[in-house]
Amino acid sequence: MKASDLFVKCLETEGIEYIFGVPGEENADFMMSLEKSEQIKFILTRHEQGAAFMAEVYGRLTGNPAGCLGTLGPGATNLITGVADSNMDRSPMLVLTGQGASTRLHKESHQVMDVVAMFKPVTKWAQTVLHANNIPEIVRKAVRLARTEKPGACHIELPEDIAKYDTDEKPMTVQRFRRPVADDKIVDQAFAKIKQAKNPIIIAGNGCIRKRASKQLRDFCEKTRIGVISTFMAKGCVDMDADYCLYTVGLQARDVVACAIDAADLVITLGYDMVEYHPQLWNKHGDKEIVHIDFLPCEIDSHYHPQTEAVGDLAHTLWMMNQRVDANG
Repeated sequence: MKASDLFVKCLETEGIEYIFGVPGEENADFMMSLEKSEQIKFILTRHEQGAAFMAEVYGRLTGNPAGCLGTLGPGATNLITGVADSNMDRSPMLVLTGQGASTRLHKESHQVMDVVAMFKPVTKWAQTVLHANNIPEIVRKAVRLARTEKPGACHIELPEDIAKYDTDEKPMTVQRFRRPVADDKIVDQAFAKIKQAKNPIIIAGNGCIRKRASKQLRDFCEKTRIGVISTFMAKGCVDMDADYCLYTVGLQARDVVACAIDAADLVITLGYDMVEYHPQLWNKHGDKEIVHIDFLPCEIDSHYHPQTEAVGDLAHTLWMMNQRVDANG
């Protein structure tokens, strides 16, 4: 099997459905292999940047990565703004670029640049395929990392000569795993703090719009009537017409929403990502009582040091909270 055929079959095994981009000479073999796919649809764009943003939005809306494709040199550099945005907005994405033959990467050559080094700061992982037999492992790792919390972009570079090689390798079997859940004792502590609070408030972040978290959040709010403020990326996590919805934060503005946070004696952050809305804007003196509930431990910041952290699958943690509300009121 030709290496580029194996690459496409690996993408099919991973459930990739769309690739957006602008092909070039250096990924011609990949495009010929992609043309034979009945599962993956290629969408030609006028510019690589548009391809990257299209893949980002697809990943954000579906939770599954799409590919954005460019050739070497200027094709790859045109992708970078959309790729960086995807990575910072936590949208899963695969960045697929062609490259000149591996026999000329060590010297000055037309349009050849270190694309992997360029993408490393704006992706979760970036790698060149140096041998055709490594393709299944590289694709499996890239897709798994792109989907893993916090989701983001992963880059794979396929040199034109490697794409032509023959290989006997086959796609790796995709294993699905459940995310770890928060510790019961920590959830008990968090619930006790919420129950004791006189005026708690929820800040819902990007994590709340992923998987089943928004449903569990709505159930929690219906039971407790705690008000919810959403960040820009969490819009829609609760019904805007619900009486517990306090709408979206305003960047730096001292609006009614900000006043609600000021008045709170406990801030419950759910799926909160400070890349969206820095805690200095709502915890100026760093003295707020905070319960952090998220997939990952919190980022270290002088304005954000939660007293309780419930780390694990966000939807499951909220389900655990709902169980405690039902049992204890």
